[in-house]
Amino acid sequence: MTEDPAGGGMKPSPARMYDYYLGGHHNFPVDRQAANEIITAFPDMPVVAQANRAFLRRAVRFLIDQGISQFLDIGSGIPTVGNVHEVAQAANPDAHVVYVDMDPVAVTHGRALLATNPNATVIQADAREIDHLLENREVQQLLDISKPVGVLLVALLHFVPDDATASQILAHLYEVVAPGSFFAFSHALDERTAAVTPEVLEAASGVYQRATAPFAARTRERITRLVAPLELVEPGLVYLPLWRPESADDVLLNEPARAAALAAVGRKR
Repeated sequence: MTEDPAGGGMKPSPARMYDYYLGGHHNFPVDRQAANEIITAFPDMPVVAQANRAFLRRAVRFLIDQGISQFLDIGSGIPTVGNVHEVAQAANPDAHVVYVDMDPVAVTHGRALLATNPNATVIQADAREIDHLLENREVQQLLDISKPVGVLLVALLHFVPDDATASQILAHLYEVVAPGSFFAFSHALDERTAAVTPEVLEAASGVYQRATAPFAARTRERITRLVAPLELVEPGLVYLPLWRPESADDVLLNEPARAAALAAVGRKR
């Protein structure tokens, strides 16, 4: 468990808070308390989490259609219902998926959920240590990065507040994966709306500062710079619900700015 060095016990985890936003049960009172603080400041948080998960599913289906059969999901959280392995393996039973998260409790839950799935696993690793991550025995058993891979950085890099470090993570991954690989990306947006005020962002930052990872939304310009290495597929970098919606009932499709996040899919040139 992740302990507070100040002696306060377990810290909230973004992975387990996300599970709570989605209505899951793989979380603890400390996570629910922190998540409810976010929801008090930003009541749309659960529906934004749903929009983000819906984007993930659409992106995975798109990558499967492009011939991608192996996925590296970094900052995955807990692989509960409707996550990458279920979507990918429904279309291609031979698809391989490696989930990566820093939170040891999330990894433990994930391993239990995937215990009977030989083509999917979850490992504990830090996105800032890509070479170490790729040297993991389970990663090497399930993924062949000499062939195209789908790299998922969904709601990850806003937990890496330093722009240089966030850019380095994506650039390093871009360097090591094979040509023809794809990246799916989403990121919290620092863009003023009636719901997303400076006070809301300050409250979110304060809560996550007490958690296992700090949080920093970025402006559209800064997010655009992050994805600059990628050749974005249509429709480019857009609000979460606007990335290749599938039906008129898609979450927040009629109010896309409420998602307070941008999404994109790009390929390695």
